[in-house]
Amino acid sequence: MEKVEESIGYNFKNKELIKTALTHTSYAYENKIESNEKLEFLGDSILEFISSKHLYNNYPTLKEGEMTKVRAAVVCEKSLYKIAKLHNFSDFLYLGKSERKTGGENRPAILADSVEAVIAAIYLDGGIEMAEKFIVDNLKEEIEKATKHVGDKDYKTVLQEKLQEHGEVKIEYEIIKEKGPDHNKSFEAQVSCNGKILATGKGKSKKEAQMHAAKKALEEKR
Repeated sequence: MEKVEESIGYNFKNKELIKTALTHTSYAYENKIESNEKLEFLGDSILEFISSKHLYNNYPTLKEGEMTKVRAAVVCEKSLYKIAKLHNFSDFLYLGKSERKTGGENRPAILADSVEAVIAAIYLDGGIEMAEKFIVDNLKEEIEKATKHVGDKDYKTVLQEKLQEHGEVKIEYEIIKEKGPDHNKSFEAQVSCNGKILATGKGKSKKEAQMHAAKKALEEKR
């Protein structure tokens, strides 16, 4: 654990917390101990809050919608996987025998989840300031990069990338309402993923309504 602590720049008072943060469900099940799932749940919320706070404080010219896009682009499996690789989490994960055999220590989803769990462990052991330091130190470059390209991707593209992090999914947009005369029409669209409705949006054109639905789906996902 000393190597992990040295790499992430934080020494735990309660060493059990960092051990639990790196304990995958497969190992926990085999050894009848707690896995990192609950820590991962907490870490996800802390990550969202701190990244939002960082954007709000450091990028005053970004509009609310642009901040949503940047956050969605940065707080994702790909970025968290990079952090895990940077700190060599794959060397320290507690994995079950079958998961280890199939190369689970290199699976992006497992490594990304472990980062969220470590964030929660730091928070529980040392408070929000320590968790914030870890998050900002590790994500500020990705955030800076994303803010420079915030206009490059529309909401539909960002939503598609977010939903397809773990593989192909079926994303559909449907115009569910249309009203007004031809010269002043308004539309309502809904977006669904694998048949599940995610959000609805309104606009003066079909495209605008779809874009608004994608924007709302992104906001509700985080």
